[in-house]
Amino acid sequence: RLRSAPVTVRFVTNTTKESKRDLLERLTGLGFDIAENEIFTSLTAARNLLEQQQVRPLLLVDEKALPDFTGIGTDDPNAVVVGLAPEHFHYEMMNRAFR
Repeated sequence: RLRSAPVTVRFVTNTTKESKRDLLERLTGLGFDIAENEIFTSLTAARNLLEQQQVRPLLLVDEKALPDFTGIGTDDPNAVVVGLAPEHFHYEMMNRAFR
């Protein structure tokens, strides 16, 4: 019914554990009729902010989330993006993030 209504359809999630592409594959595998551009995640919001502010982030995100940041410069970081990535939460990485 939504598809035939005169409204824009978006699927919104706060997941930071997987890329938009992986999420799309999982949802279409469950039978959802969905396009990648209809998905908006917290990673999408983070990427948009990074681009608007023109900063270079240290990405503390799961490896599966990295494709959503393709093309974003991360050399000499001046910002930090934190996602659900317990493997990054250790002294060395936290010290780097705070610096």
